[in-house]
Amino acid sequence: MILSPDLALLDSAAKDALIRTLIERLNDLTVRLEVLEAENAALRKENAELRVKLDLPPKTPDNSSTPPSQGHKASGAADAKPKAKPHAGAHRPLHPNPTQRRDVAASQCQHCRADVSGVMQTPVHAYDRIEIPEIKPDVTRVALLGGMCPCCAKPFKAAPPAGLEPGSPFGANLRAFAIYLRFTQAISFERLSRLFSDLLGLEISEGALVNMLDDSKQAFARAANLIRARLLAGTILQSDETSVRVGKRTWWTWVFHHAEDACFVIHPNRSRAVVEQFLGEHRPDFWVSDRLAAQMNWAKKDHQVCLAHLIRDAQYAIDAGDTAFAPGLRKLLSRACKIAGRRHQLADATLRAYAYKLDAELDVLLRITPAHGAGNKLQGVIKGCRRYLFVFLANRAIPPTNNGSEQALRPCVIFRKVTNCFRSEWAAHLYADIRSVIETARRKAIGALEAIRLTLKGLSLTASLQDQGVAPYPSG
Repeated sequence: MILSPDLALLDSAAKDALIRTLIERLNDLTVRLEVLEAENAALRKENAELRVKLDLPPKTPDNSSTPPSQGHKASGAADAKPKAKPHAGAHRPLHPNPTQRRDVAASQCQHCRADVSGVMQTPVHAYDRIEIPEIKPDVTRVALLGGMCPCCAKPFKAAPPAGLEPGSPFGANLRAFAIYLRFTQAISFERLSRLFSDLLGLEISEGALVNMLDDSKQAFARAANLIRARLLAGTILQSDETSVRVGKRTWWTWVFHHAEDACFVIHPNRSRAVVEQFLGEHRPDFWVSDRLAAQMNWAKKDHQVCLAHLIRDAQYAIDAGDTAFAPGLRKLLSRACKIAGRRHQLADATLRAYAYKLDAELDVLLRITPAHGAGNKLQGVIKGCRRYLFVFLANRAIPPTNNGSEQALRPCVIFRKVTNCFRSEWAAHLYADIRSVIETARRKAIGALEAIRLTLKGLSLTASLQDQGVAPYPSG
C-alpha cells in the first residue's frame, strides 16, 4: 500500500479509514508472526533431535537385536597367519555297521611272489568304500482278486493287505521324505517335484505334494497338542516371537518351550491374546522372555528377563557415549551370566550370596546420575525391570537369557528368507506343528526325518525307535 506523503491534504474521514486499514494490517502481520514463530520453534526442536540422532552410533548385532545377517564387517587386508605346526594325520573312522564285508586273502607274497594261500592270515589293513545304490522307487502293484460266490451268487473281492489299502499311492516313508525336504530344507514345490523326478525317477506333481501335506495335518496337530500339554504341565515357560508372511500379510511365529519340549504357534498378531490363547487357564510359576509387554506378567511367582538383551543395550549406550552407568551395568550383567554357567558347581548358600552381592552392586549403579541421554534411558529401563534380573539365582532350572527361544526360532527365520513363507493359512499352521515336532525331537536326540516318520505313524517321540518297532534310516 502506497501512502500519500502529505497527510494534511486528507480529511478526517479519510484519516480514520487509513488508520483502521493500518491497524487491520498490523493485526494480520502479528498473527502471521506468531504462526511463524511457532513453526520455527518446532523446526528448531526437530533439528536438534535429528542432530542428536546423527551423533548416535549405528545399530549392530553387538549392541542391539539386529540379526547377525544384517551386520556389516569392515574390509581389511588379509593378515598372513603364521605357519602352524603339522598335526598328526587323521582319517575317516570306519563305519560301525557296514552293509557288507569282504575279507580278501592274499594269494602270493608281494615281495618274493611265493604262494601264501595256505598260510593263516589276519586283517592288517581295513578301509571302507562308501557308495549309494541306484535310487529307484519301490512300486508294489496290488491286485485285489474276486469273482462270483457259488453260495449266494453275489460278487466278492479280496480284502486289501494291511498297510496297502486303496487311497493315496504314496507310502509313509515317501511322504515323510517330502515333508522333510519341504519344511527343513526349505525346498519349493516346483524344485521338490523336479528333485523327485531327477533323483528318484518318480513323477510327483506339485498338486500331489500339496495333498501330501494336507493329509498330514491331523497327525502333526495331534502331536503338537501333546507337546503343548506337556509344556503346560511344567512350572517354567520360555517364549519369543518373530515375523512371518502369510498370504500378503505379516503374521507372527511364536515359540513356547522349556527343557525337552517346544511348541510353535503362528498367529496374525503379537499381542497378549496369543499367550492367553496358548495358556488357557494355566499359569506357570516362572516365565523367561525379553521385555515385550505381551510376554510379561504371566507367571504366578516370578519372571526372568533376558540379560543378553540388556547387555547389548548397555553396549549401545557405551557406544553412544555414556561412561557413567552403562559400562558398570554391562560388566555386572556379564558376571551374572558367568555365574549362571557354573551354577551346577555351586551350593545354594553360595548362589544366595552371589544374589545379595549382585543386588548390592546394582544399588550402587542405580545411584549414579548419567550425564548422557543414552545412559539415562538405560537406567530407566533397569529400574523398571530390576526385580526380574536375578531370578535365575533362586532356581537352577531358569536360564538367565532367552537365547534358547532365539535358537529355536532360527530355522523359522531361515525358512522365511528362503521361501518367503506361505500362501495359505493352513500351510502356516501345519508348519508350526511340524516345527514343534522337529524341535522337540532335536532336544530328545531324534533326527528330523525319523521324528516325521514317527508322527505320521501316530507314534510318540518320548520312546525310542526300536521300542516302537520303527527301523531308523542308516546314519552313514
